[in-house]
Amino acid sequence: MNTDPIADMLTRIRNANTVRHESVIVPASKLKIELARILKEEGFIADYSVEETGKFKVINITLKYNNGVPVITKLQRVSTPGLRHYSKAKNLQKVLGGMGVAIVSTPKGLLTDRKARKENVGGEVLCYVY
Repeated sequence: MNTDPIADMLTRIRNANTVRHESVIVPASKLKIELARILKEEGFIADYSVEETGKFKVINITLKYNNGVPVITKLQRVSTPGLRHYSKAKNLQKVLGGMGVAIVSTPKGLLTDRKARKENVGGEVLCYVY
């Protein structure tokens, strides 16, 4: 049992990026699938698919590279189980001057910081990606 599955997913992606793997497999959950969807929409990963292996579901994430250099330069977990980090819509920080993305868990689901500001909804800041 993993106490922080989001941090585990981010670490797996970070490690696979470091050694230039083509793809990485992560145990699936609804939250992780939404996180992968946002990463794909924002152009940080090439693709993802949800597959069943026996009685477990996994997410196969295809990583994205630009001339051999990983598109994702940093994945930083913000809110942890031991220390939650919440922010109002107007207080959401821009990541790297708008070049990066903060992923926020809101009552409307997982949103990027830009969409959360646009919809004027705050929530728990899960991670920064740039």
